[in-house]
Amino acid sequence: MIISNPLARVFMSVHIIHLAEQFAKEQLQHDSSGHDWWHCHRVRQMALRIAKKEGADEFVCELAALLHDVADEKLNTSKEAGIMKVRQWLETHVKDAHKLEHVLDIIATLSYNGGHHPPMKTLEGQIVQDADRLDALGAIGIARAFAYAGWKGHILYDPEAKPREVISAHEYRNEKGTAINHFYEKLLKLKDTMNTEWGKRIALQRHQVMEQYLAQFYQEWDSSVGNLED
Repeated sequence: MIISNPLARVFMSVHIIHLAEQFAKEQLQHDSSGHDWWHCHRVRQMALRIAKKEGADEFVCELAALLHDVADEKLNTSKEAGIMKVRQWLETHVKDAHKLEHVLDIIATLSYNGGHHPPMKTLEGQIVQDADRLDALGAIGIARAFAYAGWKGHILYDPEAKPREVISAHEYRNEKGTAINHFYEKLLKLKDTMNTEWGKRIALQRHQVMEQYLAQFYQEWDSSVGNLED
């Protein structure tokens, strides 16, 4: 069913977004992997920012951004279970079948997954994917990388453990790595995967922040910076 009255549609959209916020908070507020409620909030804010520039459907972008990690495979018993959880919520609250399937398709294909997902099909999907990946870059991205490593039980750094050049989806999800190697296996690759011009601009600046951080990290690891008193 599609609501024809414009004011009623606006009211219903605002109501659905409010309910989606509550649902995401309920599901993710205690997460410590870097995929918590505040991550979804930041992705929502960035998605709306880009959607306004690109002339995209802001409702679809906002709803997909809010719910994308509720379905995350890492936080559910399986990818299918996560998608079903979000589908059931959407079917209860979203009566426009086209928008429902659009949001669900974005969420189902959004994840990096070791770089093995196909390209996003729609502008809205491209925007939400950019917003999600931008939150894995820059200062926030650095903080999230170490939060995730701790959550997974990965060590900080091992100079003898080299980053994997090619990584399968299974290896990406299940094999042990190091926090620093995660930068090379995923985070530093994200700049070149951006879909929108706005995403590319922001990604470049945040990518440079991470490069500067890594340079400082290696200098401190080797004790080659910092003043020593006689």
